Amino acid sequence: MNIVTYLKQSKGILGMNSRNLQFIRPFNRKKAKKIADNKLLTKRILKKNKIRVPKLLGSINNYNDLKNFDWNKLPNSFVLKPNLGLGGEGIMVVFGRKKNGNWVKANRQEVTIEDLKNHILNILEGNYSISGVLDTAFFEERIKILKLFKPYSYRGIPDIRIIVFNNVPTMAMLRLPTKQSGGRSNLHLGGISVGIDLSTGVTTTAITKNLTTQQEYLIDYIENTRHSLSGIKIPFWKEILNMSVQAQQITNIGFLGIDIMIDRDRGPVVAELNSRPGLGIQIANLSPLKTRLNKVEGLKIKTIKRGVRVGQDLFGGEIEEDIEDMTGKKLLGIFESVRLKNPLKPLERVTKAKIDTGAYSTSISSELAKSLGYKDITEKFEKYYKNTNKEITIKEAEKLAKKLEEKYKEKFSLLHSVVHIVSSNGITVRPKVLIELELGGIKFETNANITQRKDLKCKVIMGRRDLKNYIVDPSKIKRK
Repeated sequence: MNIVTYLKQSKGILGMNSRNLQFIRPFNRKKAKKIADNKLLTKRILKKNKIRVPKLLGSINNYNDLKNFDWNKLPNSFVLKPNLGLGGEGIMVVFGRKKNGNWVKANRQEVTIEDLKNHILNILEGNYSISGVLDTAFFEERIKILKLFKPYSYRGIPDIRIIVFNNVPTMAMLRLPTKQSGGRSNLHLGGISVGIDLSTGVTTTAITKNLTTQQEYLIDYIENTRHSLSGIKIPFWKEILNMSVQAQQITNIGFLGIDIMIDRDRGPVVAELNSRPGLGIQIANLSPLKTRLNKVEGLKIKTIKRGVRVGQDLFGGEIEEDIEDMTGKKLLGIFESVRLKNPLKPLERVTKAKIDTGAYSTSISSELAKSLGYKDITEKFEKYYKNTNKEITIKEAEKLAKKLEEKYKEKFSLLHSVVHIVSSNGITVRPKVLIELELGGIKFETNANITQRKDLKCKVIMGRRDLKNYIVDPSKIKRK
């Protein structure tokens, strides 16, 4: 069963009905919900309390305002929003302006003044508002993307969603815009949601949605890149958590979803407040939200600092237990202790391994290989390593690997194969040997290639081929 499907079927998962009955109705009063539902009111209240928000560029309240609006006041890039919109509907993001005077959206589609007028008319008529009532359109600054997020975002700005309950941050995720979502960060439009460890502010697991089947699934990398979605350290993390609790105290929205963007120049700014936050955040974190909410309900939290501390202490390490219980897979950090053993000799070693999902195969250093009884094999290949590094083509390396495998396969019973490796250090020919491993309490056999590199900080590199029974969380502290 797919892990996302399993989590959805878990009894601990928070459903819409439970969310509404247990948390929204009792803790989100009508007055508080009106603040969250009214984006312009949210801006005024937060700004008054010295919480940063995107700058307001102008608003259109009625047809007369639209008729008299000065379009020359608009900058080259901006965001157009409905004041009472829900779920990101009706938002138009403009990225630049062409020489002909037209603006450009994320999908490179041109936007004319007439296009803006028609979109604003739809907003005024309530086509995007919560209850279909007449609405107000407003323009605000487009946040400048942080350099850190550029490789992970397609023509849009990521945001961070945090669930705050009883003045305690309980769960967080990073939402990334994609080509499939048209530069929007919403999961239901095809964006990416990445869980965040509350204690460290480091991303963990990532999900996206197949818009054809409407099924969520786990992913490791940005499509067609090697940019890993786990291990991203969110800047200003403590400030973001403090800001989220402060926003709850100001608005009295007891069960709050707060969306925060990080501006390149200004730092964290509050994009929106949500009194009916969606529940995809628990899928992104592979952890039931209901369990966390129940833990903090009734606690006496008097200060922002205390609320943040409680959230980090309670939920910083909980994800490990949740993931291992739900998936049956062990959770690993970047560095783990590993036991290695020679299958034919009473030789074994315990050392530190780097867990590297970017590498396909597992590698061990020549020094470690010799100590485990692979000395003869290692020494036979040392001269070939020296002769091939950066001095041989791929085709030549393939031929040499095949020749050496035929020559030594019968001579060395633990020699599995000979392979050529292409890396930043050049092209090398390496022997692959049969070896027994124990990692995270799981024992298995694998074929590890022996590397001659002397600059390795770890004597073992665990590649993703041997990590099928594990989930890697870069924020996790190594096992002792």
